[in-house]
Amino acid sequence: MTDNTIAELLRENSSTLTRAERQLADVILRNYPASGLGTITTIAEDADVSTPTVARLVQKLGFAGFPAFQATLRNELNEKVSGPIAKRDRWANKAPNAHILNRFTDAVIENISQTLGEINADEFDRACTLISDQGRSVFVVGGRVTRTLADYFFLHVQVIREKVTHINSSSNAWPHYILDMKEGDVVVIFDIRRYENSTLQLAKFAMEKGAKIVLFTDQWVSPINAFAEISFSSRIVVPSAWDSSVASTLLTEIIIAEIQERHWDETKERMEQLEEMFDRTRFFRKFS
Repeated sequence: MTDNTIAELLRENSSTLTRAERQLADVILRNYPASGLGTITTIAEDADVSTPTVARLVQKLGFAGFPAFQATLRNELNEKVSGPIAKRDRWANKAPNAHILNRFTDAVIENISQTLGEINADEFDRACTLISDQGRSVFVVGGRVTRTLADYFFLHVQVIREKVTHINSSSNAWPHYILDMKEGDVVVIFDIRRYENSTLQLAKFAMEKGAKIVLFTDQWVSPINAFAEISFSSRIVVPSAWDSSVASTLLTEIIIAEIQERHWDETKERMEQLEEMFDRTRFFRKFS
């Protein structure tokens, strides 16, 4: 087996699946990974397929049988809820003697390679189209840790175009932002393990308002995926008690670069106005 999650394997192999197998895959991904932890009969009934269909799909994904498939799902479930101490204990027990500079860098490079290799170019382009559409308002939100990514993304997109709002990640504040959402607006959400209930609730409300959700998550996939129009899953594991945001940051920077170019004339004008204000307020130090 590869290091890919079952969700990643299902997406990668979707083109080779039969209609019944795709139907089953959709059900498994709907409440992943818990949806795959029932009995083989229960899973088949939930997807309205036969038990042999479940067995065939499991084998197509490279598992010897259904028990091995479920054992992997349970491991993934444990990974999704892991705290920093548990993460550190796992990599420390397996860590080679090489210097942390090399080990950490190698892990980050592998994360970037796998993240970009699994991105669907059409989905990427569609996300850029949604975010750059001036007819839509854009809302950006992150969680306890991912708010730094949300801050970074908002800062750049707000320069590029109008009608961009940064949602306060505090759960008692975001209902006020929901009031201003209209059908077709875009909500960009950053959510990695351990997924936050308040952000999930926000996503549900946004979907009910008719907003389009663009989700940045990890390889285990946030529950918000159930409400998302488009999802990007970045690899985040490194030899540390903390998850890495490098692959996620790279992906957001690529999107920023693309939407900037789509409306460069307007973006350039906004940048020039901003620079003029910086000069007048002497915000930055000048060297001459």
